[in-house]
Amino acid sequence: MKALVYHGPGSKSWEEVPDARVIDDTDAVVRVETVTICGTDLHILKGDTPEVADGRILGHEAVGTVVSVGSGVKAVKPGDRVLVSCVSACGHCRFCREGRFGQCLGGGGWILGYMIDGTQAEYVRVPFADNSTYKVPAGTSDEEILMLADILPTSYEVGALNGRVGPGDTVAIVGAGPIGLSAILSARMFSPSHVVAIDLADARLDAAKSFGADLTVNNGRTDAVEFVRGITDGLGADVAIEAVGVPATFELCTELVRPGGRVANIGVHGHPATLHLESLWIRDITITTGLVDTFSTPTLLRLVAAHQIEAGRFVTHRFDLDDIEEAYKVFGNAADTGAIKVVMTRA
Repeated sequence: MKALVYHGPGSKSWEEVPDARVIDDTDAVVRVETVTICGTDLHILKGDTPEVADGRILGHEAVGTVVSVGSGVKAVKPGDRVLVSCVSACGHCRFCREGRFGQCLGGGGWILGYMIDGTQAEYVRVPFADNSTYKVPAGTSDEEILMLADILPTSYEVGALNGRVGPGDTVAIVGAGPIGLSAILSARMFSPSHVVAIDLADARLDAAKSFGADLTVNNGRTDAVEFVRGITDGLGADVAIEAVGVPATFELCTELVRPGGRVANIGVHGHPATLHLESLWIRDITITTGLVDTFSTPTLLRLVAAHQIEAGRFVTHRFDLDDIEEAYKVFGNAADTGAIKVVMTRA
């Protein structure tokens, strides 16, 4: 089979590799039909996650068809159309029993495209298939279901829920890429008074407006802190959601929130950020971090199936799977290309 293989920072190639196969009795092998690229994949290519070994197949999001299963798999069978979740779950360890699948102690968590071979391939081995795949609801498209592999549960759980967004809140979202746009949709579910999108790219701010941000700030031209204070009687945002993953945006979030406010960090950080406890401690600021657990995926599947969430609107560029390297160029230069999510489909 062919797959996108990582060969160290800045190096990847679409090449022939051994076929994916069932190894453990809880495995399934899925024929990948639709796959996307995550910002985390770009972090890996930048060298921000040195744990990823040379030779690893990248990717942790896919929709496809089950072709084979281990003897212990009960929930899915060959021929089933499934969503492959970005997080795998053994289902039995302490954290899985608490619904914290991202912290799985039994060999799961975020492992696809990180600790084991991932989804940017013609076939993928999915461990713990009963707990790590979801049957695709009838009447939904591969593209919209693909958005539930990572970005929508991530923004909902790590952004809106961790940030405790509530009715009437002012929510400032720093970063209007795919995760930031997902955070806008997620925050809107909780009836905030204002959702403020902050970014350096006007094209992404335009996208933020279409996804439900009622106010936007280009912080290359406007002081975002002063803007947010100006609409909150000088206090600051109730919730600031970090959706980029660089030190400056995290530190900006800590400045944006009011006393007693919450900072929900979603972004994947590859470098240390300064935590200004000398000024934060007295302001009663709560800071949360987290890897998505995907406990919300069944709920989000129902919302997408009921057309309460228009998940397919994230997709801006489409490619054949064999053109995945070109797709990486487009996604990696999103400020110029206007890419939000790129999707590769098997020919």
